[in-house]
Amino acid sequence: MTAPTQKTGVLSARRFALLATTIAGLSAGAYFVAPGMTFNTPAALAQNLSQEARSVAAPVGFADIVEKVKPAVISVRVKSEAGPQLSSDRELPFPKGSPMEQFFKRFGAPDGAPTGPRGRNQVSGQGSGFLISADGYAVTNNHVVEKATTVEVAFDDGKTYSAKVIGTDPRTDLALIKIEGGSFPFVKLADKTPRIGDWVLAVGNPFGLGGTVTAGIVSARGRDIGAGPYDDFLQIDAPVNKGNSGGPTFDVNGTVIGVNTAIYSPSGGSVGIAFAIPAETVKTVVAQLKDKGTVSRGWIGVQIQPVTKEIAESLGLKSDEGALVAEPQKDSPAMKAGIEAGDVIVSVDGTRLKDARELSRRIGGMAPGANIKLGVIRKGAEKTVTLTLGVLPNQMEARAERPELRQDRDFDRDQEPKRDRRRDRSEQRGDRDVPAAEGPRLGLSLAPGGGEPGVVIADIDPNGPAADFGFRPGDVILDVAGKSVATPAEVRKALADARADGKRSVLMRVKSERGTRFVAVPLARA
Repeated sequence: MTAPTQKTGVLSARRFALLATTIAGLSAGAYFVAPGMTFNTPAALAQNLSQEARSVAAPVGFADIVEKVKPAVISVRVKSEAGPQLSSDRELPFPKGSPMEQFFKRFGAPDGAPTGPRGRNQVSGQGSGFLISADGYAVTNNHVVEKATTVEVAFDDGKTYSAKVIGTDPRTDLALIKIEGGSFPFVKLADKTPRIGDWVLAVGNPFGLGGTVTAGIVSARGRDIGAGPYDDFLQIDAPVNKGNSGGPTFDVNGTVIGVNTAIYSPSGGSVGIAFAIPAETVKTVVAQLKDKGTVSRGWIGVQIQPVTKEIAESLGLKSDEGALVAEPQKDSPAMKAGIEAGDVIVSVDGTRLKDARELSRRIGGMAPGANIKLGVIRKGAEKTVTLTLGVLPNQMEARAERPELRQDRDFDRDQEPKRDRRRDRSEQRGDRDVPAAEGPRLGLSLAPGGGEPGVVIADIDPNGPAADFGFRPGDVILDVAGKSVATPAEVRKALADARADGKRSVLMRVKSERGTRFVAVPLARA
């Protein structure tokens, strides 16, 4: 056993010696090149080795990027009028009950609304921003400058300038301001969408500490966090805190991939989950704000909701993509074009839609007056509907409802007495429960609509299946499995017919104070 070991050792030694001799020969300039083969010269080899050594020895960091972009990032300081109702507690600068108010109550802005001592006439607040042109146009958040009486910006070198608000867009929480006073450093918005896992840098004014840089990665894309119908946030894990609102998130090329606008923060500080408005959205909004100070969005006038797997099965769809029309709005472009409740919009101008949120974003990003073609599935057949986009009215939007958020919303208290009276009438004559054919009972007590369309839900068993699907007393069932209903008996028959057809669930269209929606109700327990 010793001979092979010794032989191997000898061969290894020989190879080493030959290698050493070859290297020595090359260093002396005596090297041979066979036909068809190429080698680097000793000088080139030395240069390559030197470059590799330098790259290995050099520390990995973002200093060069920061040095390049930091001069274009600004601190935004505002003063606004404050009534005596303001206090040192955090207040929100959005209309009561608006989507943005509900959103920031749930998540929180990275800076919060301007606050001040109770009773003072002026309150001050601060956020971040960044310049997008040498002539002084800068981007920040709407909630940073909304209702501001004065706006001042400060650069990292300490210089300050006055600024004016050019335009704001509350729906995307973006604002464009203009700084007067010379030629300024600026940064560009990215042309490409970042990938999950890409490095990012957030630069801003957290807690008033101007010019702060933090690093992280893109954690997710396309986040819907309940802020509005155009949610398409980037989620990043770079630490973002109060005062970072309106500040930029950069990629490793020094281009802006997003505008920091919100954080998820049970504690009030960064927990590693922040949300940024994508550069693609920023480009579209800023262009309109610069041109006319406001944003006009396309509008088709439909109430839509996601197509769940249960809804897709009930409608006989091959996939759960697209947007289900719960109800077209009166005199809207959709109603004029013949869009009906129960239609599933699956494409816009030939491009397929993934979900209802994508429809909202696509339509909202189009100009009013544009002619578009909608691909619609109705009763199993796909057809094309052509319509002209209207202008999205104030306080109205094509909203993709999220059932899990519905129960958290405040309702119009003026409607409650009407609902209670209707329930009082129905309880005297309602069926105490509605069985799903031979399946389990749904836990609903129903009554006729009393001269109004539909069947009223008089009461609900809190432990029954219906309670799990968001039904509430006072809701009105308009149709079941595509058939209009006016009595509890018609509801029972529609359920029985659906079960006889072998369906495992049935669609009910339900109207409530929260709007109209479809609910896929199972006909039998699993």
